[in-house]
Amino acid sequence: MGAGFVKAKLDEAWGFLRAAMEEFAKAGGDPVRVRDAAEKGWNAVVQATEALIYALAGVRPMSHYERRVALMDLERRRDDVRDLGLRDRYMSRYKILHGEAFYEGIIDPEEIILEFERVKEYIEAIEKLVK
Repeated sequence: MGAGFVKAKLDEAWGFLRAAMEEFAKAGGDPVRVRDAAEKGWNAVVQATEALIYALAGVRPMSHYERRVALMDLERRRDDVRDLGLRDRYMSRYKILHGEAFYEGIIDPEEIILEFERVKEYIEAIEKLVK
């Protein structure tokens, strides 16, 4: 599994982000499509996080809770992970894209666009750490 798994997860992350941005652009204000786009953006974060955790800790978390705990553990053990604030960034995307936009239906188009940019930066930061 190893490097192939990490690469596959990063590829999935980029694919979900592209799909999120395309769906958002085509949504035309349709709240269901915007909410689905936000959830795809969140899934990009999940996939990238799984790549990071597997690459640096050799485990596959099975839940959001396990991902948070693994990120906390990585931040304790690695200055580079802590300095990037990846757990906080993970939780911010969780709150806005998954919790507010998707589940609560709070749709602020400018904020969603900003969140997609932050997802892109998150994936890029993880790519640098795992290579």
